[in-house]
Amino acid sequence: MTGLINKNRIIIAGLVILMCLLPMVVTKPYYMHVIIMCILWAYLASCWNIIGGYAGQLSLGHGIYTAAGAYITMILFNTYGLSPWLGMFIGGGVAVLMSFIIGFPTFKLRGAYYALATVAIAEAIVVLINNTGHVGQYVVGGAEGLIVKMVGNSPAAIQFNSKIPYYYIVLFMLFMIIFISKWVKESKLGYYLVALREDEDAAAAMGINVRRNKLIAAAISAFFTALGGVFYAVLIRYLEPNAIAGATMSNQMVFLTIVGGAGTVLGPVIGGILLSLVSEVIRFYLGGQLMGLHLFIYGLIVMLMIIFQPKGIMDLVDRIKRKRGKQDQGEGGASSARDASGA
Repeated sequence: MTGLINKNRIIIAGLVILMCLLPMVVTKPYYMHVIIMCILWAYLASCWNIIGGYAGQLSLGHGIYTAAGAYITMILFNTYGLSPWLGMFIGGGVAVLMSFIIGFPTFKLRGAYYALATVAIAEAIVVLINNTGHVGQYVVGGAEGLIVKMVGNSPAAIQFNSKIPYYYIVLFMLFMIIFISKWVKESKLGYYLVALREDEDAAAAMGINVRRNKLIAAAISAFFTALGGVFYAVLIRYLEPNAIAGATMSNQMVFLTIVGGAGTVLGPVIGGILLSLVSEVIRFYLGGQLMGLHLFIYGLIVMLMIIFQPKGIMDLVDRIKRKRGKQDQGEGGASSARDASGA
């Protein structure tokens, strides 16, 4: 068992080193941008997993938190020149406040009713942003979107001429959310959330404060999702309401998590990177062949995964590991028997 743990650690350390050295191999800006977006989606899926995977709350409106982080931070930057390194905490704080306001009444709902409530709230936020050009002196942009002020190559504004700094920033964010996800899962909060996911009534009967723990999970998820929205804003440098807050943003987090394995630490990461990469490859090679063909194939892949592997890629990996473990035990037992008979 110790040997297996050490082997896993060596593999993980090797992957981390390879990811850190990747910009030395990938030099074309387009390819680097694709990799950055794949990692960003893996990060956002991991953020959603805290409330959706661990707590079992099917939030279909998480795009409002990416929008909160992005819009608040960029409005403060455009208006006052406040560095996004500082503005992101204000945007994250607003997202946490929104999670409390939304979660307090909606966490009484269950199943499809909660999911529909999050969809309705998210769509209302999108409509609000689309119809808000200005709030006093603050330019929101309305349906035309918000253009991020350009200041040139400036680390303080998180604006760089090269894609490489963005790569290392998002890579750090991914490592950070993996650590936080692991900590949450192994903490008392994580056990409470799993109990709520499996049987909310039984968990309440055991004395677990249902609403309080859901709100804590929602706040953690919302804060880090907002930071992802800030990174999206400084990378793309343009905020379009439907793209940053709409159904596509929210649903993508859900799909990636489910395909990778909801409720696991590495599932959303694997699902986010693999599925985003497959989506980009399909779009690159088939996007110009027939209008919407790449979206059809992407949706087909997601549908087949949900039908034939509903617990995600991580469940398949775990089953392979268990099968190999049984084979090793069988070979070990047979070897011991041969040794005994020889003796």
